[in-house]
Amino acid sequence: MFVSHLHGDHFGGLPFLILDGQFSRRTSPLTVAGPPGISQRLTDTMECLFPGSSRTPRRFDIRAIEIEPGATTTVAGVGVTAWEVNHPSGAPALALRLGLDGKTIAYTGDTAWTDTLLECSAGADLLIAEAYYRDKNIPYHLRLSDLHAHREQLTAIRIVLTHMSADMLDHPDPIAFQAAHDGLTLSL
Repeated sequence: MFVSHLHGDHFGGLPFLILDGQFSRRTSPLTVAGPPGISQRLTDTMECLFPGSSRTPRRFDIRAIEIEPGATTTVAGVGVTAWEVNHPSGAPALALRLGLDGKTIAYTGDTAWTDTLLECSAGADLLIAEAYYRDKNIPYHLRLSDLHAHREQLTAIRIVLTHMSADMLDHPDPIAFQAAHDGLTLSL
């Protein structure tokens, strides 16, 4: 599992996933990779939500791997490169480029526009991009207008929008970009 940054809407479900694994008798390890500080934040969040739970014996290991911005590494057989982006979250927020079986997926995470996204997504089979609002400037978030402004520079083969507000969900833009939705399955 890859985590772009440590805000609750991107990270906060992990304690529930871990407890579900514990109660369903999971035995295979759970690998969680994310920005520096993810290991401590996971422990702190477990303790905040379920005191004592970070020290509870389990039938499976939890492997927290910290990915430094600018680094390329392999996590659970997936090649990953990380870039720091513009989204304060108590640790560096990351755009991620994942490679597996000859396919590449790039993910903006949450961020204001930065040209780093061009490098991260260059030639990717899929770019999953935040599009929080159409035009409204919300600090540290991408807008559909940002993606339109850089459309010619974004060379990913396919771009799918996610992390959308009601403004975006009520007015999809099917011409330039595909919008993600619950239950969407993508084939590369």
